[in-house]
Formats: sequence, C-alpha cells, structure tokens
Amino acid sequence: MKTVKIVKAWCAVSIIALIVAACGAAKKVADTDTKQWRYELEAVGVGVQGTYQVKVWSYSKDAGVAIEQAKKNAVHGIIFKGFAGIRGVPSQKPLVSTPSADSERKDFFEPFFADGGGYMKFVNLSNNGAIAPGDRIKIGKEYKIGVVVLVNVAALRKELENAGIVKKLGAI
Repeated sequence: MKTVKIVKAWCAVSIIALIVAACGAAKKVADTDTKQWRYELEAVGVGVQGTYQVKVWSYSKDAGVAIEQAKKNAVHGIIFKGFAGIRGVPSQKPLVSTPSADSERKDFFEPFFADGGGYMKFVNLSNNGAIAPGDRIKIGKEYKIGVVVLVNVAALRKELENAGIVKKLGAI
C-alpha cells in the first residue's frame, strides 16, 4: 500500500515537473523570437479614428507563440518600421525616426515589450486569434503565422511623446 502511494506521489511530481519544463521552454522560445524581431507587416485597412488594422506575419517554431508574438510585432512595426500602403490605406512611416532609439532607450522599451508589458494597452486581435487557413504556413521547422491586429496608434504616439521618445506633433 505504501509503495502504491509513493508511486502515485512520484507520478504527480513528475507530471508537474514536465508541465513546468514545457512552460519554461515555450517562454524561452517566445523570448528568443522577441529579441530577433522577425516579422512582416502589411496594411489591411483603417480602423476607427486613430487605429490601424495590419496583418502581421510572425515566425516561430511554435504556432501559439507566433500568434502571441504578433501583438508585440505589430506595435514594434508601427514604432520602428512603418508599412507600405494598399488601396484606400496610405503608407505609414514609423513613429520613431531614429533606428537606434530601441537600444538608446532600453529603460523604456524592455519593460514595454516584456510579456504583458505596456504594448498590450495599444493592441487587439481583430479576429480573436482565429487564423485563416492560408495564414498558417509551415516553413521547415517553423511556422509563419498571419494575424490581423488593430493598433491604437494615436494612444501609442501619445505614450511615446510623454516618454520623450517621439517629438510632439506641432513641435519644431
């Protein structure tokens, strides 16, 4: 009887250890993907006033990580890359004109882009995370996932202005 209890306890501990290890591995993949900033950004449409609707193509070995990274990538793209326009949607320059602002202002951007960081206030998945069949592509050992995201650019710009990263509109 004692042996059965010991085996059950050992199994429970083993299962918990596997779950913790799997979560740690997924976080490690997400952190690696975030630091590489591998994504493509394209215009989809103009949302309500002050928002952009963009499709973000994120790359990761884990499809779930790519979907979650799409939010960070969309905000990062609006800040540092901008995007080309399409019919009815003008192209947008990046909010930050200095490419080195990311490294110069690590004190702001590291916590901003951390998991659950400040970027979350400015982004919503417009399709609730549902991926269209053509937007999930397996390339070798990784996925390329396309997610449509709404970014509140007006509020994002105001946040960057308040942090002193972007000059206020109208300032010379």
